[in-house]
This record gives sequence, structure tokens and C-alpha cells, in this order.
Amino acid sequence: MTPNEIKALIGKMTLEEKASLCSGLDFGHTKPVERLGIPMLEMSDGPHGMRKQEQNANHLGVGESIEAVCFPAGCASASSWDKNVLGRIGETLAREYQAENVGVILGPAINIKRSPLCGRNFEYLSEDPFLSGELAAAYIQGAQSRNVGTSLKHFVANNQEYRRMTASSDVDERTMREIYLASFETAVKKGKPWTVMNSYNRVNGEYVGEDKQYLTDILRDEWGFDGFVVSDWGAVNDRVKALKAGCDLEMPGSGGVNDALIVEAVKNGTLDEKTVDQAVERILTILYRFLDSRQKETFDRERDHEIARQAEEESIVLLKNEDHILPLRKGTRLAVIGKYAKAPRYQGGGSSHVNSSRLSAALDSLARYTGVSYAEGFRDDRDETDDALLNEAVRAAAAAEMAVIFAGLPEAFESEGYDRKHMRMPACQNALIEAVCEVQPNTVVVLHNGAPVEMPWIGKVKGVVEAYLGGQAVGDAVANVLTGRVNPGGRLAETFPLRLEDTPCFLTFGGENERCAYGEGVFVGYRYYISKKIPVLFSFGHGLSYTEFRYSNLVLDRAEMKDDETLTVSVDVENIGGVPGKEVVQLYIAPSKGSFIRPLRELKQFDKIELVPGEKKTVRFTLDKRSFAVWDTRQHGWYVENGEYAVQICKDAETVLLAENVRVAPVRPFVPQFTANSTLGEIMRTEKGRTVLAAMQSSAPAPEAADMDPEFMAAIMDSMPLRWLVSFVSGFTWEAVNGILYQLNH
Repeated sequence: MTPNEIKALIGKMTLEEKASLCSGLDFGHTKPVERLGIPMLEMSDGPHGMRKQEQNANHLGVGESIEAVCFPAGCASASSWDKNVLGRIGETLAREYQAENVGVILGPAINIKRSPLCGRNFEYLSEDPFLSGELAAAYIQGAQSRNVGTSLKHFVANNQEYRRMTASSDVDERTMREIYLASFETAVKKGKPWTVMNSYNRVNGEYVGEDKQYLTDILRDEWGFDGFVVSDWGAVNDRVKALKAGCDLEMPGSGGVNDALIVEAVKNGTLDEKTVDQAVERILTILYRFLDSRQKETFDRERDHEIARQAEEESIVLLKNEDHILPLRKGTRLAVIGKYAKAPRYQGGGSSHVNSSRLSAALDSLARYTGVSYAEGFRDDRDETDDALLNEAVRAAAAAEMAVIFAGLPEAFESEGYDRKHMRMPACQNALIEAVCEVQPNTVVVLHNGAPVEMPWIGKVKGVVEAYLGGQAVGDAVANVLTGRVNPGGRLAETFPLRLEDTPCFLTFGGENERCAYGEGVFVGYRYYISKKIPVLFSFGHGLSYTEFRYSNLVLDRAEMKDDETLTVSVDVENIGGVPGKEVVQLYIAPSKGSFIRPLRELKQFDKIELVPGEKKTVRFTLDKRSFAVWDTRQHGWYVENGEYAVQICKDAETVLLAENVRVAPVRPFVPQFTANSTLGEIMRTEKGRTVLAAMQSSAPAPEAADMDPEFMAAIMDSMPLRWLVSFVSGFTWEAVNGILYQLNH
């Protein structure tokens, strides 16, 4: 249906019909308008698998969901650092949604991992906005290439589950732009999602769903979003205010209560009917975009199970591999220990929970490669050591040449709706690992978890494999990595701290009186740890391989540039090991010290490449203004400060491999408006200021500085306001101050 036809259709609708389209029929459908032949649009979770339910099903349950394929959760897929992987997941999901006549995937979920404690971190992609935004854009493009829409969520600053429906995320302007909005900005501009879901929470006291600044001024006018905004389920506080702000569709429905409020507001003149028309037009545009491009697809669960396996194989992170204990040697007598070897935890709890079509277990897969013994080791329905299970596991480990323990976080530890209280694994699992290590020095731990955990036993085990919540094919994928059929190529998309107390927002996470101060500012995740030189368990970007890579020949195509130009960076990467493998090339920018408080370095580009032994490839990146810029609150815009910037190729956020400098200058340098309270130092740091003050010094006596240390005097002068000259320079008047200000500001 063309835009003109949609407008004509709206012209035939009554006010009541238009209002009805602005809220859902039930938990997953928009309302039809049967009189005009307008059908329903179905939307369904989720980011890592379909949750199509019966019309009256509980949106937090799984009992009524159809059987579907559970792909790796966001915590896992983001660790692939591979846009192709995310794009393929999106495309595969879209085929399934077409087969089931569902028009919008409620995902991806890309809120920043501000703290490891957020209960929904398993669903989110990263602590870094650049990585998160790029991967989300790939997912969106993949899905929408099959003409199924996505709903980018949860916009914005939804970083905790505690009181998520009423809490206020109190974030300063620069932090919001550089961290929390930046992830969504990339996804919107590059991915062009059909819909965006506004979050439950407030920002700086105002509900996001009622804030025109976010839903209209930034999202639509600045970023160019042209789809509809849907509320998170139950996120509407004031329906009329939300509609004015730009929230087009309320989900689920309110039984007509809020529709009546819209009608009443139009009739009493407090709401312009054109606002309602605009919302309806956006909703119908997406509805008919899906209907007019319907494709005949088959929901092939077996095919998609294999795609889920491949995605998880790309995402598994080898955290530790002492003495090259992995991959497993053929013929090794292996003790497989832990409940998750037989019944893996592979997805998170809450609205994205998938009724999986099948599930692979690592125990079954490993048994095909080598003779194994198995011991359950622990129960995960309560955190108590079962002595019988523990003793059985110790005996099995002692009788084997090697032990692989499958451990992690039970579903009760992390879920939508509540936050974790700590970063610890269950005590019974830690005790099991310690006990096994006492009798078996060759021990590897495989982790099934949705967020970082403390590892008090890290010095006693030889290997750690992070599988995260890897979807329904996780067992086969893990077995393939353990046995070397797949070389692990995943990298952490978040930092694993040593202790909860080390995290940037340890003192403020959760907030008080329904307000949460984001006092750490832009120092989120690795930005904080590397800038403060705080040791961590595993760094952002960390991941090992069964082969080795060598970097060389870092080349910048220029040594100086203006901020409206681009910089081309190339670096050679060679596989100098003995097996094929994939490497994630990470590029960070490290600014020299300037007037802005900035992290030591920030990720600005990445690429994942595959190399066979002896093969060398040249990887090229393009950097633009945003690669060097900060958000300047004086100008309310992106600004590149004049100075030297190090272009760093890194193994992870902590480890710099190669670096070259480039000088970047702004095309339009910021010229401050000076006042009598501007300091002499501020003035002297501008070219015009130096000229004006030099002329002043030649015609006016200097202040008394007898017996003063020159360094001390320079420091005093640097921080003294211009008005100070009236009091401390003989004969200096306010007329002279105003004369200087006129010269500076005109």
C-alpha cells in the first residue's frame, strides 16, 4: 500500500477507530478495523528465538508458546564479535517469523551492561556502545532483508531490573550521548529498524515514553527514524502525554480505557487529531510493509538448529588454556562432571524464554569422541552441597586423566524482573570445583551463565571455557570446541571484574528512593578499569585461540587531518600457528591529555578474519570524526579537540600490540564566550586570547610578584579570573576588563 493510499484510508476512519489502532488487542497483536479491512499485525519475542503464543497466553510464561529454535542469547552472540553471525541470526529468525505470519521481532535488546548485576544482562549485547550498535545493526539488517520488522529495545538507559517500571536513571548529557544513546544511534542509523520500543524507566525524572526529547527530537528528527515507537509491555503511564511525545502504539491493550482518553483529549482540544493521524500512519505503514512483502517460508527447525550451533561455535570464548590443555587429546580418559553437561542451562528467564524444539548436551557429544565417565556433581534447585554427588565426582575425577566440569548460574540467579545480588556462583559449585582440583590437576571448567562471575578457583584450574547461554545447540558447539573440531574465536563483549566492589557503579547501582545516579559518567566497563589501572579477571575483548597470530605493518594514510576528513588504517595479521583460526582485530583510539576528561582508550573499529596456517591478510579500517570526538555540552554536539591521538591495535582493552599517532584538528574550533569570571589560563589557551593579553601586558603593569616562585605564580595566574586584575593590578579598571572582553568576544 502506497503512502497516499494509507493517508486515504486514515481519512475514512472515525476518531474512535484511529484511537483503537494506537493500542494492542492483546499481548501480541494490534487491533484490526474490520469495517475497512485493516488486519492485525502480530509481534513476538524475541531476540534469540520465537515466542509465538496463543492469544490469551501469559506473556511471561512459556507453556503456550509454539516449539521454536533457541539461538544463543545476546551475551553469547555478541562474543562472536562478528556482524555476519548476528546478521544470519536475524535473517534466520525472519524466515521463521514469515512462516508463522508474525511481522515484528521484539528485539534486538541493546541496553548497555552498566553493572554485571543487571538481571537482564544475558539478553543485552555489550558494555561498549560501539560494539553493541554495530552488532545490533547487522542483526536488524539481516532480519529486515527478509521483510520482517525488528523492534530495537529498550530505549533508553534501562540498565537495571530493580523498580524498572518507575526508577529514574539520572544521567548527565555527555554520558547519555557517548554511552547510552550511542548504542541506539548506530543501530537506528545503520540498521533502520521498523520499530523502536521505549523502556519502562524514567530518565532524569521523566518517563522515557512521555519524553519528546528522546522519542521525537533525537530519535526521529536527529537520527531519521521513520517507523513507529511501541511501548514496552505495560510501560504507558499517561497515554495522551505519551502520544504527544511520540509513543505511537501502546502494548498490550488497556481494554479500551486509554483509547477513550485519546478520543476525549481530541474532543476537548488538549490533543491535536493530527497527532493521532500521524501515529496511525506510522503503524499502518509498518503493517502494510509486512503484508505487501509476505514471503512463503517453511519453519525448518532442523536446519535452524544447525545455524544456532554454528552461531554458538563462533561465540564461545576460551578464557584460559594453561599448558595447552585444550583441545582434548584423543584417547584421554575423561571425567565429565556437572549437571549442565547433561542438562545445560542455555537461555535466560522471562519474556524471551523459548520453548525449544530440541536440546543438545555436551555429554552426549563428547561420548562420541572419547570414552567418558559422568558424575552429576551438584543440584541447581538449591545451593547446598550434596555430599554423595560431590564424592562421586571426586572419585570420577581421580580415576581419569582429565576432568571437565560444567558449571555456571542457575536460572534462579538471573532473570528478567530482578537483579543479581552478587557475582558469585553457587557455593556448592565452587566447592565442587575446589574438591575436584585437589585430586585432578588437569581440570577444565565450562561455564553456562548470562553475566560475569567470580572465579575463586581460577588459579587451580588449567582451562576455562565461557559458553554463556548458548542456545539449544550449545552442547554440540561446546563439544566441538573442546575437541578441537572448532577453533574458538569468541572474545568477551564485557569485562569480568575480580570483585563486585571493583565495578564502576558499585556504590550507586540500584539507586535510592527510585532514583539511580550514574555517577561514574562515561567510565563504564573497560573504560573505567583501564583508566584507573584496576586489575580484572578477564578484560573486555579477551579470548584465546588454538593457534597464534602475529600483527605487523600498522600504517596510517596520513599524519595530520581535519575532522571532516577520514583516516584509513591498515594492519597485517598472520596466522603463525599450526591450525586454522579466526582473529578479532580490535582498533582503539587513545587521546592525548586535553581539556576533556576521557577514558584511556575506546574501541572504534573491529573486524573478524579467518586465516589458515601461514596465511597473512591486510585489514583496513576507516576512521571519521566520531572516532575522535567527544560530546561537548557547551555546544550540545560532537567535537574533536585539537591534538594527538594514538591509533592502537589491541589484543584486548588492556593489551596494546601496535600504535601510531595522528594529529586531528577541528574544522571549526570552538570559540568560547568569555566573561569576567573566565580565567587567565582559559583565555591564554586560545590564539585570540594570547594576542589580546599580550597587548594588554605591554601597556599595563604586571601584578606584584616579588619573592614568588615562578611556577607558583604561573599556577596562580592560570586559575585567576579576569576580574582579579582590577584588585591586583594597579590602575586596572572595569572599563579595561570590558574592553578586553569586547576584543575577545567580537
